[in-house]
Amino acid sequence: MSHPLIDTHTHLHCDHFDHDRAEVLERAAAAGVARLVEVGYDLPSSRAALALAETHDPIFAVVGIQPNHAHEAPPDWREEVWKLSMHPKVVAIGEIGLDYYRNYAPHEVQHRFFVEQLVLARERGLPVVIHSREAQDDTIRVLRDAAHGLAGVMHSFSGDQGYARACLDIGFSLSFSGPVTFPKARELHEVARWVPLDALLIETDCPFLSPHPLRGKRNEPARVRLVAEQVAALRQMALEELTAAVWDNAERMFGW
Repeated sequence: MSHPLIDTHTHLHCDHFDHDRAEVLERAAAAGVARLVEVGYDLPSSRAALALAETHDPIFAVVGIQPNHAHEAPPDWREEVWKLSMHPKVVAIGEIGLDYYRNYAPHEVQHRFFVEQLVLARERGLPVVIHSREAQDDTIRVLRDAAHGLAGVMHSFSGDQGYARACLDIGFSLSFSGPVTFPKARELHEVARWVPLDALLIETDCPFLSPHPLRGKRNEPARVRLVAEQVAALRQMALEELTAAVWDNAERMFGW
């Protein structure tokens, strides 16, 4: 394939890769993955994401406090995220949002961190990467109230066409991961067919959400090609055309 691939959401700093991180990156390059976006979810992981970006040219970093870690953040978390976001290889604030599935942090704490990081992103002129799990209505409500003028990505999009339309109406893009390859994910297939091409991204969310037929195994960036192939097939378009559009969309979103 002549056009390079991009994985817009990875967690390569996780200990799942401690024994073979270099080999994982080599496999990604061999599969045509030329750019990766490494995403933090708390201060330590955000620092680790930036450390990877500093030592690997194809990697860019996203820093922030994910809702499941909001209750663990130190009092100076905002100042620390701000400092990290000043690095030239940081391209977004995230992953941020709401998670009512795990409920590790009280909802009011999640909401406060979500809104404060949207404000921080606007102050820094950066897009946001959104984590939303079983919190669709409140996620949309917060974004409508507080995300004016922000660009953003709905990470590992999961939902129906109504939710997708609400995200697009806010001006956000949808990023598809391994579940779009699952044979029974028919609702998600319909969204992938319907979403405007200029609002579509792909990702692995590795080490999680490995695509079919590798579901249940540790995921890695090379497998973003399986996501790309599935989305291209669903849309009945050439893989080259899809990957070129995704590259342009990511470049426009993250501004590298």
